[in-house]
Amino acid sequence: MRGVAMDSTIRARARLWLRSEAALGQESLPLRKAQRAVEKDAGKMEKMSAPAARSEKSPSPSVPKPGSNSSIALQQAPANSIDIFVADGPGSLPPLSREEKTRLLAELEEKQVRICPKCRLSETRTQTVFGEGDVDAPIFFIGEGPGETEDKTGRPFVGRAGQLLDQMIVAMGLKREQVYIANIVKCRPPQNRAPAPDEVETCTPYLVRQIEIIRPKAIVTLGLPAAKYMLASNSTMGRLRGQWHEWRGIKLMPTFHPAYLLRSYTVENRQAVWSDLQKVMDEIGLKGRKKVEESG
Repeated sequence: MRGVAMDSTIRARARLWLRSEAALGQESLPLRKAQRAVEKDAGKMEKMSAPAARSEKSPSPSVPKPGSNSSIALQQAPANSIDIFVADGPGSLPPLSREEKTRLLAELEEKQVRICPKCRLSETRTQTVFGEGDVDAPIFFIGEGPGETEDKTGRPFVGRAGQLLDQMIVAMGLKREQVYIANIVKCRPPQNRAPAPDEVETCTPYLVRQIEIIRPKAIVTLGLPAAKYMLASNSTMGRLRGQWHEWRGIKLMPTFHPAYLLRSYTVENRQAVWSDLQKVMDEIGLKGRKKVEESG
């Protein structure tokens, strides 16, 4: 009976793999050869042991809900086929080269995000705003959604708030091109309103996919909406910011959105953001670069 139970587990994992691919329209991605062989063998075993399996009446394995941290991670995934939901974080996946990361991100943008019709935001956008930066970025900045300027240019954080974000990045000893920047939703909400819960739910699998491909050392959420989504929390920014959190094995630091700083450009708020960024710098080893910037 042990062989039957193992086969049931293998089939359940195969089904989870297909469901995770379908969540982002990835049905066309090839299953790895090893997985195909496992499925084929599992099918043969199922026919051979069907009577015994029925008499056993063993409960079927439970399948975690998509997005939960308890989701099963299939082992030995190939470089061109990444699990969307990973229990131990992106670090548990096989390494990817820069070329593979670039290709996967380009395919995600061109074949899915750019033509996405899945929510009402697609009806009013000028163009999607996928995200940009280094595919090997140590820091992944996440905002709420594109604004008017971003909607016109197709680039994240290029308005006044983006200019301030650039200054924040430079103060850390980095350039914009050395980090990665994206938003919770890829299309501009009309009148820059907050994204609706169903819009967030529909769009965020794209963001999850980006993070899993890039695999940063740290995530910095800009503003409360981004922090709430990533941490599944209803806490206030005052309680969230300045403290390390974790998202699927990756350190996450919430801080104020640059647009908030522009509205409330006080010494206290600027010091709070700089304190948050210094913690990120220390975490990923940028402390020496900061001293160079200060001495210059």
